[in-house]
Amino acid sequence: MLMNTHEARLDALRKELQRRELDGFVVPISDEHMSEYVGSYAQRLHWLTGFAGSAGSAAVLAGSYSGTGAAMFTDGRYTVQVREQVDAALFDYKDVPATSPAKWIAKHAAKGARIGYDAWLHGVEWAEAAAKELTRKGIELVPLGSNPIDAVWEDRPAPSPAQAVPHDDRLAGRSSADKRNEIADWLKEEGYDATVVTALDSVAWLMNMRGADIANTPVALSYALVRADGTADLFIAPDKVSPELAQHLGNAVTLRDRGEFVPALESLSGKSVAVDPERAVAGIFHALEKGGARVSRAEDPAVLPKAIKTPAEQQGHRDAQARDGAAVTRFLRWIAENAPSGEVDELGAAAKLRAFRGLSPDLKDTSFDTISAAAGHAALPHYKVDEESNIAIPPSSIFLCDSGGQYLDGTTDITRTVWVGPGEPSAEMIDRNTRVLKGHIQLAQARFPVGTNGGQLDTLARMHLWQAGVDYGHGTGHGVGSYLSVHEGPQRISKSGGAFAGTDTPLAAGMLLSNEPGYYKPGEFGIRIENLVLTVAVDIDQAEGEWLGFETLTLVPLDRRLVDKGLLTESEIAWWNAYHAQVRAVLAPQLEGEDLAWLEAECAPL
Repeated sequence: MLMNTHEARLDALRKELQRRELDGFVVPISDEHMSEYVGSYAQRLHWLTGFAGSAGSAAVLAGSYSGTGAAMFTDGRYTVQVREQVDAALFDYKDVPATSPAKWIAKHAAKGARIGYDAWLHGVEWAEAAAKELTRKGIELVPLGSNPIDAVWEDRPAPSPAQAVPHDDRLAGRSSADKRNEIADWLKEEGYDATVVTALDSVAWLMNMRGADIANTPVALSYALVRADGTADLFIAPDKVSPELAQHLGNAVTLRDRGEFVPALESLSGKSVAVDPERAVAGIFHALEKGGARVSRAEDPAVLPKAIKTPAEQQGHRDAQARDGAAVTRFLRWIAENAPSGEVDELGAAAKLRAFRGLSPDLKDTSFDTISAAAGHAALPHYKVDEESNIAIPPSSIFLCDSGGQYLDGTTDITRTVWVGPGEPSAEMIDRNTRVLKGHIQLAQARFPVGTNGGQLDTLARMHLWQAGVDYGHGTGHGVGSYLSVHEGPQRISKSGGAFAGTDTPLAAGMLLSNEPGYYKPGEFGIRIENLVLTVAVDIDQAEGEWLGFETLTLVPLDRRLVDKGLLTESEIAWWNAYHAQVRAVLAPQLEGEDLAWLEAECAPL
């Protein structure tokens, strides 16, 4: 009989832990590749707790305990969501980084307790830090041979059986052999024999291969072992490999069953192997060390070249943005005409946007679950609408929509904030939106010397909000993949600090980023303006050294009803008018009738 309540599932897990003579267990949102988004087979935290966010973890004690004996750990993005989705009678709510699973366990578990963790779901640095924290209290952290949740999850989905497919070299702009040779050169230069490539988007990029194993991200469950001679082993389920893919990969890539991965790691005795601790689970380090390999910790060598798009990828993004812009423009016109009735809800709006994108035969998927957020929900930057949270878009309110598409030639990510009539937005709404817009323009127009990182640019997007004594709690910009992950490193535009990986990475020509400042008033409204930008070399008269700037790729009208022209400088008004002239020039040939008329009106000079 299936366990249909989270109470029953928690009870079953505790009994399984007791059977294994364990006193507790830590449950992350993760898969064997430390992916941001994971397949349904790996949604263990959601199955156990009901939490559907993309970042969080739980700790469960098995024996005698005070209170609930279990806790959910989430950061400030999910303060509201975790309380809506997770039963307070079963789990305490804990805030990260104020505490952590290890700190909570150290406080609540007895001395001598044995706490289990799945070494194929946690990073090695997490495991080392947690073990250190627990050892101080006489508690042992135990890597497990199998996951206890899998033992009690009766209807757990199987991993996706979808076939992997070649990604055309013309779209990639480079062959897989060229990429492997670049990594081989790096290995020889650094004195390594091999590197283990574990991140799914890195494997997909390296092999010029795409898949359908994770929603919204076109990757295939696989690992790669790349050697200093340019050869590689690709570990992937045999049923996923078509003759076309095998031919595409060529003789220098040996196809091996995914089940051979651990024995292969254990066979590298005496070899010097580079592994990225941010992207490889602890189990990989354990297997290499067990086999006698000399393990060095180094960043995945695919990360930086993957982030610097080839000319073919840059043009692909421009083409994808043009198609996507037409779809989003049709949607915004539909919202403007239909939402004031009060009969359009958040789920219906998201479905309509998906339908408009689907008019293009080039669309393969959405790039993430659409954030379709009305009124107070728009104040939750990572809001995810579902049947329970869904509300009608109220007339006379702000509607925020953050969405994206996956196309063979590019990945899109756009946020538009619009006023839903009748009536006019409040003076506060207009002021906040205009300040967000001014920050967006400042970043879009930035010129900066080669060597500048995202942390040094972040203030440009916040300065006008800071002048009014307000701010926003998320980063300003993240990297974006090329028909890959919508969140891609290593570059990032955010406040400096260790919590923001990539903030210190210098920006380079060819890097894609988002430009998305915002403002959020809890319970009332939220604002975000997001375009994707391409880092490009710029010429400045009499400049000293090399300089960079941004080319804005996203082309969709902004809502002029939320703008106070009096707060804009002449330069900012000129940017607005030039931007909308470009929007009109690119989108008008794709639209007709009322859609075209709406576009013309929205793109008129400010």
